[in-house]
This record gives sequence, C-alpha cells and structure tokens, in this order.
Amino acid sequence: MVAFSMRHRGADVDLDALIELDRQHRRLVTDVDNLRAELNRAQKLVGKLAAEERSEAIARNKQAGADLKDLEGQLAGAAAELDSALLAVPNLVHPDSPPGRVDRELRRVGTPRSMQFTPVDHLALGEGLEIIDVKRAAKVSGSRFAILRGKGALLELAIVRFVLDRLMAEGFEPVIPPVLVKEEAMYGTGFFPTDEAQVYKTADDDLYLAGTSEVPIAMMHSDEIFSAGQLPIRYAGISTCFRREAGTYGKDTRGIIRVHQFDKVEMFSFCRPEESDAEHGRLLAHEEGIFEALEIPYRVLDIASGELAAPNYRKFDIEAWLPGADRWLEVTSCSNDWDFQARRLGVRFKQGDSGTELVHTLNGTAVAVGRAIVALLENHQQSDGSVTIPDALRPYTGFEVISPKG
Repeated sequence: MVAFSMRHRGADVDLDALIELDRQHRRLVTDVDNLRAELNRAQKLVGKLAAEERSEAIARNKQAGADLKDLEGQLAGAAAELDSALLAVPNLVHPDSPPGRVDRELRRVGTPRSMQFTPVDHLALGEGLEIIDVKRAAKVSGSRFAILRGKGALLELAIVRFVLDRLMAEGFEPVIPPVLVKEEAMYGTGFFPTDEAQVYKTADDDLYLAGTSEVPIAMMHSDEIFSAGQLPIRYAGISTCFRREAGTYGKDTRGIIRVHQFDKVEMFSFCRPEESDAEHGRLLAHEEGIFEALEIPYRVLDIASGELAAPNYRKFDIEAWLPGADRWLEVTSCSNDWDFQARRLGVRFKQGDSGTELVHTLNGTAVAVGRAIVALLENHQQSDGSVTIPDALRPYTGFEVISPKG
C-alpha cells in the first residue's frame, strides 16, 4: 500500500532506506532497554557484596553507565534521523484517486448564463462599483493585497454569516481560532516541511501565520482521547488566512484571486475511520449546496494523486465558471487526510475496552470569501455594470443589487 501510494504520487521516497533506519532505531531501543535493566540489577546487588568485591562491581557499573549514556546518545540520534525521514513521507493515496497528474471531472452543475453583452472580469466590475481597491491596498501593503469597501465589505460579511447559518444547522460548531500557530502545529498537520516556503514566520517569536484554520483546529485536540460517542466532531473555523504565494510569480495577479491575505470559513471533522469516506462526501455536499444557493455554475474534480498535497489521502475541488475571465476557477477544496494528521498530533478515540485508535481528520473550504466574491460578481453582472445579489444572500446583505455610483 505504501509503495503503491508513493509510486502514484510520484513521491521521491526511498522506502528501503526508511526501513533500514527503522531497524536501526528498533535495535538501539532494545540495546538500551537491555543494558538499562542489566545495570539496574547490578546496582541492586552492590550492597550485598563483600567489601573486596564491591569496588570492582562499582567500577563495572560505572563503565556500564558510560556505555548506557553512549547508547542513549546513539538512540536519540537515530530517533531524530528517523523522525526527519518520516516527516518527508506524504500520506497514502485512496485507491480510487486518478493516478498521475490529470484530474478527473466528476460532474458539472448549473448552466452559465447567456449574456447579451460582453462580460467583464471581477476586477473591472469591482473597481467600477468602487467595492474593490487594489491600488490603495498596494500603497498600504504592496502587491497581492486588496481593500473591500462599502457594499463589498458588507458582501463579505453577508457571505460568511450565510455560510455559518447553513453549517450550524448541520451541527458544525463555529470557532474563531488564533491565526498565529506554533511550529509543531505546522508539522503536525503536514504543512511542514513541504509547504514551508508558503508560510509567513514572525521575526521575533517561533510563531507562524496559518494559511488555513485547519491548522489551529487540528492542533486544538492534539494529544487528546475522545470517546467513540463524541465522534464525529465538526467545526466551522472562521479566520483570516495568510500565504506567501512563493513560486507563483505572474499567476493570477489580477484582482483578488491569488492574494497574500484572505478570509475563509473552513469545515473540519474528526471522525471514526469507518465513517471517513462518508464524511468526505458530506463535506463536499455542503460545498456544492453553498454554490448552488449562490447560483454559480461549477464543476467537481477528483484530484489526481500526483497533485495531492502531502497530508491528503483524497481530495475533491470545486471550480466555478467565470464568464468575464472565460475560465474555471478553483473556489473550494475538500480533503480526507485519513489518520495522517491524527498520528502526528496524537488524536485518538476509545471504544469500550478495546484500547484506542487514531481518528480520521477531514477538511473542506465552506467558502474562501474572496474567490466566492469573484465568482458572484462575474456570474451576476448586468449590462449596466451593476451586480445583482442572489436570492439566498439578500436577507444577509440587506440590498438586492450593487450599482455604479456615478
């Protein structure tokens, strides 16, 4: 299974070397335990020895203690080497994930509007409506930032509350976690070491700005044991997210698609292993329901194994149709991370007297607000440059249309 997954991912993992490191580590654990037990027995006998034998025994024990200290040093080094090697190993891959790097389209939902005018993209609309300001944001923070103004700001808040109400009705607990997290949270969730270049680090503290609330929510329950009856536990995390977007120079630089700071509502589930496939489908259904309610045409992709992030066992993406840009745009992702994160973070559950098992963790973008606004503006634009608000969102916005001020 491991060799199959690494091959389908195209991951550069030397499994033979990893197995040998594990053997060395196990051998040293045994040697340390045996020598420690032998030394303990010898030390207990010292007081029972005659005086002429005692000095020799003490000398032998002293040498055994030095040998033990040396072995313990070797064990610590082997453990660190094994841990470092294991951190570079990505998750297993679901056998139904398409192999290679070509995603599989599962379905399309909704029909793009037939517009009797030439549609424009979200930035042209946003600037014309004076709700998106990237020029002044650049004065404040540089490129790849934006300011939402007026009804643009209200639209963001409306989308967040609209999504939260849907999720709370389905049993999700809303949480606003810290966005600054410890290094162990980044390693525990699998974002380090592979995605370290995408993450902002504070200069004076060992803290990182999370790119998704998945990180702090998963870390919330590290080293905890749930009862089976507590599961599944579902959270809706509301947070500002930060990504350096290293290596994406020139890609989606126009407007608010690929920015360094954005707001998001993230679904996160802890569940029992036998429930994780069904839970994955449930999260995806929530994502689809949101975009159907917003009246935005979309398609669902089953992400190829070679495109999966390190923590992902299987992932589905939703891409919305953008009539102004004349292309599809990823607006959500939905991942089953199996027991990968739980193993690193020590999150387990207990069922009766059968001991403990690792939980499975799953996450899904309920809404990445900026990208949802992009899709909403482009799909609901009118010939006069105005944008209508879909019916489901109107109780939250308090207005039905955003019109040019001129």
